[in-house]
Amino acid sequence: MKGRPVIRRAAFTLFAWLCLTCVGVAQTPAVTSLTFPALTGRVVDGAGLLAAADRASLTASLVDLEAKTTDQLVVVTLKSLQGTTIEDYGYQLGRRWRIGQKDKDSGVLLIVAATERKVRIEVGYGLEGTLTDATTKLIIENAILPAFKTGDFAGGIKSGTDQIIQLLRGDAGSAPPAQVRTAAPASSSTEMPVWLAIVLGVGGVGLLIYCAVAGGAVCRGILQILFLLALSGRSGSSRGRSSSFSGGGGSFGGGGSSGSW
Repeated sequence: MKGRPVIRRAAFTLFAWLCLTCVGVAQTPAVTSLTFPALTGRVVDGAGLLAAADRASLTASLVDLEAKTTDQLVVVTLKSLQGTTIEDYGYQLGRRWRIGQKDKDSGVLLIVAATERKVRIEVGYGLEGTLTDATTKLIIENAILPAFKTGDFAGGIKSGTDQIIQLLRGDAGSAPPAQVRTAAPASSSTEMPVWLAIVLGVGGVGLLIYCAVAGGAVCRGILQILFLLALSGRSGSSRGRSSSFSGGGGSFGGGGSSGSW
């Protein structure tokens, strides 16, 4: 019996150490974990490069495109790429938002990263034959970058968007032949960040060890707190996903081109 308090203190110490470790992991920037903006519409101007009239005009064109072709084109501006490349961020964002129709993968993203001065046209699997790497490169070089270099972001985005729409509607001339490219590695579409999985795993093991030795009301209280936090996170996540526009279930593999200004 005398040894039981010692064991209990040792278990509590181990549990506290594991919790502190989890906090440290959570506060350390995860290289493999990216945060993505909410899909609030066909134009997501996170960097604030567009006026309200520009966003409205672009949105009307994108709505018309989807009505006539079922293809989904979304324009997104970002404040930062969070340390990754625009190519990696682009196809992960496309998969996260599920742009394009399911089983057709008919989605396109026009991405502008303001801080890194990068632009990319990210193309879903199903449209890679129409919007080839060569074609998207020409759109970036000829329609988007000249305007960006003069500070006319709205003009460059509009010009690039118009050319993408023309190709998707079949209004433009013949596109350059498709280039052979290496597909980007498959990315998991799970919404749980890597660091959160580590925290839950380590914290869960520590909690089980502590409860197995200590037990009692303290353990039940901890479990109740975790349960309430889980419910709160689920409701918050649901609110974050609510939107009047959503992707149709398409996927991306890294097709498209990038440029800098």
